[in-house]
Amino acid sequence: MKTTLFTLSVLFFVNSVVAQLYVKNGSYIFDKGAVVYAKGNLELDTNSNFYLRNEGQFIQGTTSTSTNTGAGKLSVFQEGTSNNYAYNYWCAPVGNASAGVGNEDFGITMLHVPTTNSSSNAATITTGYNGSSSAGALTVSNYWIFRFLAMPDYAGWSHSYSSSNIAAGQGFTMKGTSGSDATDVGETAVNNAGSKQRYDFRGKPNDGDITITVANNNLTLTGNPYPSAIDLSAFLTDATNCTGIAYFWEHDKTVASHALLAYRGGYGTFSPVSRGGTGIYVPAKFYSYDISGNLLPLTESSPNNSYARMFCPVGQGFMIMGNASGTTVTMKNSYRAFHKENVSTSVFERNVPVSRTDNADFLPPIMSVSGFDYTTVSTAEVPQIRFNTLLNNQAIKQVVLAFDSEATDGVDHAKDAQNPDETTLDMNFFLNDKDYVISVIQFDENKRLPVTFKSTTNASFKITVAEIINFDQAENIYLYDKVTDLYHDIKNAEYEFVLPEGTYSDRFEITFRNDALSASNPTRENVIVFQNNTSQLMTVSNPNLLDIKSVTLFDITGKLLFNKVKLGSASSYEFSTASLSTGVYLVKIQSDDGKSIGQKIIVSSN
Repeated sequence: MKTTLFTLSVLFFVNSVVAQLYVKNGSYIFDKGAVVYAKGNLELDTNSNFYLRNEGQFIQGTTSTSTNTGAGKLSVFQEGTSNNYAYNYWCAPVGNASAGVGNEDFGITMLHVPTTNSSSNAATITTGYNGSSSAGALTVSNYWIFRFLAMPDYAGWSHSYSSSNIAAGQGFTMKGTSGSDATDVGETAVNNAGSKQRYDFRGKPNDGDITITVANNNLTLTGNPYPSAIDLSAFLTDATNCTGIAYFWEHDKTVASHALLAYRGGYGTFSPVSRGGTGIYVPAKFYSYDISGNLLPLTESSPNNSYARMFCPVGQGFMIMGNASGTTVTMKNSYRAFHKENVSTSVFERNVPVSRTDNADFLPPIMSVSGFDYTTVSTAEVPQIRFNTLLNNQAIKQVVLAFDSEATDGVDHAKDAQNPDETTLDMNFFLNDKDYVISVIQFDENKRLPVTFKSTTNASFKITVAEIINFDQAENIYLYDKVTDLYHDIKNAEYEFVLPEGTYSDRFEITFRNDALSASNPTRENVIVFQNNTSQLMTVSNPNLLDIKSVTLFDITGKLLFNKVKLGSASSYEFSTASLSTGVYLVKIQSDDGKSIGQKIIVSSN
């Protein structure tokens, strides 16, 4: 195989393809905004450098483990938060540079801050809580460097501090910096203008097959381990030993505290759905807590960030969840593609506008190792219905019901997305005895979709359809309460209700039909309920003398107050409401032939 040898400095402005790549001692490659593609390995000799600038990327096409070698270094920029109280989730594109063969471990001592387009100063590492930025200087706190490897709960976070023990493909957390750095190194912005901090990752570039540990129903922090973008949808749909879903940390950057209880953050969820589209992203829900760990009232809504996630940029970290199929997944060069962040489908924690209108556009041709034809990928959003639920006036939860011709009614890999945040106050779809934030089905107006509401205290829930995108087949959308037998229109209105503490996973359903209206129902047509607050009596009128099997009364939370049975076929029935407090109550009447109606009454004790 031909080896390309660089003995002089080389500047790439256009895309270049080589077989194997060798950069001699004292030489360098400077890539300004282009892609360099090597079919084989890279050898960076001692004191050689490979600079990726202005979103230039280096892609390799090897189909096995890395054979990169050399003590020279590749340098690639990426920006993270400049808030020293907020986390970024990272996955390093480089590791230690030595003459050894293959990928090597990373540590934060390999981070630098640029001073020119080719020179950088090594970051200063502090054991204190706060990182900082100033002209040509960067201080990183090692206290916030954690990994999370196939663990079931919060106790699974592993401290790395400054150790170079972060293997290729392992993600890590790191908090940002305070201060600013007006150094201009020829990029689109200075090093730190107050909102983003530029980091220079320097080391041996990661390459080839990278094994990532997973475990059934446990999360692993991983990410894009290469100095190029990856097609995240390709990885997730191919990685059958995980659920095929990626979770991204979001946080409220207005919170200026390191105290755990002060954090306001959560995990947004990305589902590829299919290779024919750009996927679905559901934003995180945010909670606030007092010093005792109690939920606080909602002071502002969650940001509802609509991040485009199909392409994952250099350095981006995310969580994946293992399943019962195996204990590892493999990141591969075949997922790598040349895609810049200023295109809305590749973004490192930046909010970008997402089209909410139908269109027939497709992605442009994109250079990739796999040769996948991206011009077949529609940029129109997946047909979907987004539901918002206000949870006891403390958080807003969004879930998505999407529609795909290849979906089943069960849990589908890389389509249905399990809820990543186990909280005490929540709303989700309920599939296979688990909570889901994204459910993907084939549409049928007769389908009934179970949803769960839960709280550890009495709580209010207000649910509505927030948005319908590229979908017009659902003329009606209801929340059906199986206890009260009532259908509540949530397509054109909000429905608010209160539930006692508990988990309600078999009571409520999303439906597209109101069965009480869609079929002949003699009970509904002939039985009338009215409340006389003067006499404190509820009267059920039965002029056609139907055989009434039961009359059941609930409060608005669904608590059973009384159930009168075997009432026969009288013309009317009276029930005392003298013991009831002022409020709205639900009456369910069932006839002997199995037909039933639900009706609300208002009781006033004044």
